[in-house]
Amino acid sequence: MEYTHLGRSGLSVSRLCLGTMNFGSLTPAAEAHAIMDHAHELGMNFFDTANTYGRAQSPPGQVAKNDQSHAGWTEEIIGDWLAQGGGRRERTVLATKLYGDMTSWPNDGKLSALNIRRACDASLRRLRTDYIDVYQMHHVDRATPWDEIWQAMQVLVTQGKVLYVGSSNFAGWDIARACETARARDFTGLVSEQSLYNLMTRAIELEVLPAARAYGVGVIPWSPLDGGLLGGVLKSEREGRRRLAGRSKQQVESHREEIQAYEDLCDKLGEEPASVALAWLLHVDGVTAPIIGPRTLAQLDSAQRALQVTLDEDVLARLDEIFPGHKPAPEDYAW
Repeated sequence: MEYTHLGRSGLSVSRLCLGTMNFGSLTPAAEAHAIMDHAHELGMNFFDTANTYGRAQSPPGQVAKNDQSHAGWTEEIIGDWLAQGGGRRERTVLATKLYGDMTSWPNDGKLSALNIRRACDASLRRLRTDYIDVYQMHHVDRATPWDEIWQAMQVLVTQGKVLYVGSSNFAGWDIARACETARARDFTGLVSEQSLYNLMTRAIELEVLPAARAYGVGVIPWSPLDGGLLGGVLKSEREGRRRLAGRSKQQVESHREEIQAYEDLCDKLGEEPASVALAWLLHVDGVTAPIIGPRTLAQLDSAQRALQVTLDEDVLARLDEIFPGHKPAPEDYAW
């Protein structure tokens, strides 16, 4: 396993981050525990979750059957795993998030000082730990002043309940404003930003990625395979291992030519498409660790191959031809 610092912080994290959104709703608790144990065996120490994870979700074409689904269930599964001891908590850099509504009652969501305090304490109870390594805002809250947000976060840091603060789904402007208002309070501010980023979806190259680099904020890409479109979807379709329907089918049909060219390039390289997609992200300056969300042990093992894949300049140029990216703004659309 390879490690790097999370943004400008001194915190060392694995170059692949274990995403846990499937735990509970799609992956049973026992299998989720086995995946986390195996992640440690592979050297992965960076785990990501959120307080809203655990609500029912279904694979394409299937109906969720789990009657235990509820917001917070994924954190509970992780908490049960951590409570087994054996160095599990000590070896894990644990990141969770707040923002989404946990109930329909007022103040059970967003980033008010009240919800930040309550949400943190609730996550600590579910995770069965006394601190969160990286506490992330799942979305920007345009209705709450930054002074209020940072005051609440500073209290959590002073209490030892939170060590670092991160963001998710922020615009470049949001990152800049968050960092500058934190600086005015002599507070560390953001050390990470989770953004949608992959070969097919590269909008963060306009402003988010440049802002993150400028402020020393580590980028943690989510959906690195673009919902499976970069994971060999056409090959799986031909071999009868995946049946496309609904939105997935529409997306494939809209991008079939590019996806086919991409899979042909991966065949030429002798690598699986998923490995190349992850390896490409690892080549991007400013990217800390893509989030992988394995539902099985086999998927976790296969993701490790990306760490050994080297993409030369010719291959990187060809990937840019297939999936054109962006220059930083404003040069991308002006002079």
